[in-house]
Amino acid sequence: MTTRQNRILAMAAENSALGVSVLAKNLGVSLAVLRRDLDYLEDLGLVQQKEGFVLFRSMDDMNIRMTINHDIKQRIAKTAAEMVEEGETVMIESGSCCALLAAELASQKRVTIITNSAFIAGHIRHAPYANVILLGGEYQNGSQVMVGTMTGKWSEIFMSEKFFIGADGFTEKYGFTGRDHLRTQTARDMARRAQQVIVLTDSDTFFRQGTEGLVKTEHVAAVFTDDRLPPAKEAFLQNKNVAVHKVPARCPAAGHPAP
Repeated sequence: MTTRQNRILAMAAENSALGVSVLAKNLGVSLAVLRRDLDYLEDLGLVQQKEGFVLFRSMDDMNIRMTINHDIKQRIAKTAAEMVEEGETVMIESGSCCALLAAELASQKRVTIITNSAFIAGHIRHAPYANVILLGGEYQNGSQVMVGTMTGKWSEIFMSEKFFIGADGFTEKYGFTGRDHLRTQTARDMARRAQQVIVLTDSDTFFRQGTEGLVKTEHVAAVFTDDRLPPAKEAFLQNKNVAVHKVPARCPAAGHPAP
């Protein structure tokens, strides 16, 4: 998937529909070029073209979220997996980078994964070392995640050294942010049971702001992202004693932009 096609999908995070002419103008391409991209994305079932508009599927769908900047997210997951030891128990919250991390761990190491994501549990079910404890709670159909007070209560019986979470946005004032009230509250409840909170997210997150505080910067031990992270944001994180790990945004072997 090309960088431009990823940009089209990224716009779906904030728009359920966009006019084709507006989208072409925002991308700086001709309608003919845009049509080729949209035809490709429509064949994948990610968008629908209708009467001059582009309709996007819900960005709660994890299959769609993982297609956006997939190569970058895969590199983030591989790098983060290196800090997990054989036999360790980790908590992993819902998110596209987190789902890829879970897949990395379940295919390489004998670890126990505690998660509130039914999607993650299903995604790695055939992996050779899949060992999942799925927390109960209110089930959100779109994101396939368990949320709410019950999920928080279930998490209280577990302890973990590391808790991996994703994020929808970031501000220096509020830290990492999310879009869904129940999901962010559940993540905060789970974070209380871990010694370290580790954020996995591509650098696009640092150009957005979510609607609700997820975790304050000073409570984050490490961030795994890509090297498009703005220097000012990186400096801010480091000044808060957050370890910043960056993967290449471009594919190192080919030298071409990652999708």
